Formats: sequence, C-alpha cells, structure tokens
Amino acid sequence: MSHKGGKRGQGQAPGDEVGQKFHCDNCQANVTDGVRISCNECPEFDLCTTCFSRGIELGSHKNDHSYRVVTRHRFPIFTEDWSADEELLLIDGLRQFGMGNWKDAAEHVGTKTKEECEQHYLSVYVGADSWPLPDMNRQFDVKFARLPDDKKGRASTSNKTKLLSSQPSNHEIVGYMPGRLEFETEYENEAEQVIKDMCFNDDDPPEEIELRKIVLKIYNNKLDRRLYRKGFIFERGLLEYRKNQAIEKKRPKEERDLLNKIKVFSRMQTGEDFEEFSTGLLNEQALRQRIAQLQEWRRNGIMTLEDGAHYEVERAQRPSRRATTQRDSAHLLERLQKIAASSAIRDPVSGSTSALAAQKQQSRHPNNFLDVESADGAELLSKSERELCLQLRIFPQTYLTTKETLLSEYARIGHLRRRRACDLAKIDANKTKELYDFFVASGWIKSNFRNEVDLATATTGASDSINRTPAMFPSAHPVATTNSNSSQLVKKEY
Repeated sequence: MSHKGGKRGQGQAPGDEVGQKFHCDNCQANVTDGVRISCNECPEFDLCTTCFSRGIELGSHKNDHSYRVVTRHRFPIFTEDWSADEELLLIDGLRQFGMGNWKDAAEHVGTKTKEECEQHYLSVYVGADSWPLPDMNRQFDVKFARLPDDKKGRASTSNKTKLLSSQPSNHEIVGYMPGRLEFETEYENEAEQVIKDMCFNDDDPPEEIELRKIVLKIYNNKLDRRLYRKGFIFERGLLEYRKNQAIEKKRPKEERDLLNKIKVFSRMQTGEDFEEFSTGLLNEQALRQRIAQLQEWRRNGIMTLEDGAHYEVERAQRPSRRATTQRDSAHLLERLQKIAASSAIRDPVSGSTSALAAQKQQSRHPNNFLDVESADGAELLSKSERELCLQLRIFPQTYLTTKETLLSEYARIGHLRRRRACDLAKIDANKTKELYDFFVASGWIKSNFRNEVDLATATTGASDSINRTPAMFPSAHPVATTNSNSSQLVKKEY
C-alpha cells in the first residue's frame, strides 16, 4: 500500500489533523477509516466508493484511468498493539523526517507517542534476530490490533500545532522569523530597491560603470549597518522578550528607571562593559539610598541598626494604622449618632433639653483641641497669627481666605469699616471683628476714624444697657435720657 500526502477537508485546521488523513477529492468525505479508490495515473487523487460508482471526472482525472482499491489494514503484523497501517506510517515517517526524529514520526502515525514509537522500532526492527528485517513469521489469534482504552482518542486531544514554516507570527517577537534569523522589516528595508534592476554591460561607458560601483558601495555599507544591528540584538539576548520582562519586573522601580536611562550607552560598549557599567551605577544608587537612610535615622535620634530596623517597620505600618483609626472613629461617630437619635425618639422633651444644655456647656467650655500647627496653611502664618487662630478656633486656611478678602477690599477702595468687614467675611461676626482689630493693630489696615476701637467697645456696652432696660424699667424714656451719650456714640459709629 502506498501512502501519499493526505488531503484535509474544508474548514479543518492543521492542528486538528492527527496522523495521515484521506478525503474524497469530489465530495470531501473522510475515507481514512473506510474503502477508497486511488487513481494510479493522477497523483494524490482519491475517491469514495459512491463517487467512483458514478464515474466522476474531475480536472485531469478521467473515469477510464487505472485505479486500485485501498482499505484499512488493522490486523497486527509484528505486535498485537500495532496495526499494519501504523507500521507503514512509522516507516514512512522515519523516511520523511529522519531516523531518530521520534516526535515528528509519532505525529505522522497519529495514535502513538514518541516514546512508544522509539521503543517499538528498537525492539521490533533493531533488536530482531533476523536484523535488518523484522520477524515476518509471527502469527496472531486476534483479527484486529489491540488498542488500549487509555490510548483511544489520545492524539486527537493534542492542540499543539507544529511550526512548519518560518513566519513572523511563529515567535514571541512580532516580525522575527526564527528559521531564517531575519526580520520581516529589516533595517534599511528599501535598500535593495536601488540595485534590483542594476546590470553591467560590455558597452557601458566608464563613467556609468563607476557610478554603479559607488551605488553598490553605498548598498554594502547599508548591509554592514544592518548586520551590526542584528548582531547587537542576538548578542545582547534581546529576542528573549519574556525572560527579560520577568527579570525586569523583579527589580525595584528605582533600578528600572536607572537602567532605562542608561540604555542609550549600550551601543557604545560591549556586552561585558555595559554590564559592568550598569552594575556600578546600581551599586552607587544603593549606597546613596543607604547613606540617606542613615542620615534620616541620625536626625530622628536613632543610633543603632536594630532601632533603625524597628523604625522602618513602624513607618511602613503607620499608613495602615492611620486608616484603621479613621475607620474606627467613623464607626464610633455613627454609633453615637444612632444612640442620640434613638434617645431623642424615646424622650423628645428631655432629649431636646439635654441637647440644649450640652450645646450651652460646649459653648461655655470648649474642650475640643484645635491642632493649628499641623493644619493646612500653618506654615504660611507667623507666630502671632497662629496664636490668633488658636484663640479664635479657626483653621489657617479659613484665616488666609478671610485675610485675602479683607485686604483686597481695603486695597481696592482705600478704607474699610468693621461693618463692611463683617459683611464680606463668611465666618462669625465676632471672630471677624477680632480679625479686623488684629489687622488694624498690625498696620495692614489704617482706620480713618479716631479711637474706633474704643468707640466699638463703648457701643457694645451701650447695646447691652439698652437690652437690659426693659427688664429694669417699665418705660423707655429714662433710658433715652440716661444713655444719651451712648446713643450719640452709636449714631457716630454706625
């Protein structure tokens, strides 16, 4: 039986083909496991029995060509687990792919592994007493070769595709063809376009011949540069992209940044020199980082390596602890709010009374500490300004905003009154007055009225007297007479 290259059916991928397959050239039916009619005059032309009985003529094949009937030979010849077809495929595979290429031979057989093919060939053919021929007189009681259950369909589950050609898609670097050691797009890829139609004739003038030689010299220089770049890629191992990426990911970010900066010097040095150069720079970077770390330890009062290691551990855990503290504080505040809400629902009168009492107590005795030094914008304030913020319980950012608003208004119109300052500021009026007085005392705002601070104090006293009058006197006339001076002060101020 002569086995030729089988033909795949339509839509069948190369990776799905296991062993040698035969299909009808007319209807594309799979005739590998059945009877097929093979033409003796047309190479690699097979028909199924149905198409052969209809007298199909296809291309150069005619129905009067000589033919032979081919069936599957499943009976064993030398061992019970190898059929005659498998024996023929093994010999045919070794002839095509070379003796010892058991992997390709096993793929050609399709139903055996490379270990089974090697062991079978060595025991049946090489180790036979009648070597170089196997024992041809063996008899078997079975009609078909035995196929163990664990080997059924084994080859069909393989999804590995053999690379039969050197293509750009057959390598991890796109565009590189490993079989030819070339790239799909080379350096100076259009260099051959200049000389592809060049030819030298006997009757060419010397000037033109000299010009063509110069063009060839330019082309050779381009080829030299192309070979240099390819040699650089091969020598430095740049084609092993995945390996290089794995090594680079293991490096810290500082080392990766440094190596990316010095890659431009690799073309000016050999591989060994560049490796030594990069190693030296990495060691220098590590020493600088270590020196900076020791200096930081010394500034913080750390004198031993054990304390320094403990300091680094604590500093690394500080963000997580801070996040945990903030989360716990948020949960505690939520619980307190729920408790307060439930208490107010159970006893709304007493709850409101207790809430008002707590609010008054808090307003009289503020216990919440305001950390001005660590707040945003504290570094922009002087010592007196920080003390003022702490006294008035306002954040530095709020103070800076109010300061900018008031001073901008003063610079725009040339003067600024306290009432206008209270209208412009977005904070409490009493705090705005304190800020206004501080700006006047600092000389940033010049008041156009004499004794404005004293007048403001007198006005406040007059207002308090007026507010207490209805409770002390039933009539308002004595108040107007008694406080006439205060009323004039109030009128003058406002």
